[in-house]
Amino acid sequence: MTKPSKKKPFFRRLLPPKKWGLAAAISMGAFLGLGFYVLKLSNATSYLSDDPKACINCHVMTPQYLTWNKSSHREVASCNDCHVPQDNVFNSYYFKAMDGLYHSTIFTLRAEPEVIKAREPSVEVIQNNCIRCHDARITDPKLTATVVDHEVHRTDRTCWECHREVPHGRVKSLSAVGYQIEPVEMHVPEDRDVIPSWLKDYIAEDKEKDTVSTVQPTNP
Repeated sequence: MTKPSKKKPFFRRLLPPKKWGLAAAISMGAFLGLGFYVLKLSNATSYLSDDPKACINCHVMTPQYLTWNKSSHREVASCNDCHVPQDNVFNSYYFKAMDGLYHSTIFTLRAEPEVIKAREPSVEVIQNNCIRCHDARITDPKLTATVVDHEVHRTDRTCWECHREVPHGRVKSLSAVGYQIEPVEMHVPEDRDVIPSWLKDYIAEDKEKDTVSTVQPTNP
């Protein structure tokens, strides 16, 4: 009577057969290497910070960054202060991860719309953060005690139905707000010159022509 074979541990059962060992090791190495390369290329660690420049890792967000950068909110609020839940750290990073996964998928597939609008979950988060920062200006404690549903009536519409220019404005095209000409350190070295080489060559040629025309003697 043969002894029943012992059942392999769970992790041992995950390993491929020996004949596929080399191919599995190469495939796993390539997969991990490609994953780390993508993380490096996309500056993934920048999304763990509150730096607004992380939002322009995807170039389509440049108008949103520039309009915020020229607004009064720049001095008191970063992108995360408005677009990420602030009730607890776990909810903040969960929302940030889910929203970032959606954005990266859309931008990778080049499926972003011509006009970028906040989705319903983002609208709720932004509205809550507006109320969180401006609660004292939205509701009045005296009226709350005397007027029925005072707080509800003061917060039943989104804030940007009236405050449409805060902070991004209705016009968000690059032709309206300008270009991000200063180097962004998460993309380029700090010593990178703002002026492109072709423009430098053009300026040098133009100056050389001016110099030649100036020193050339005129005919009597």
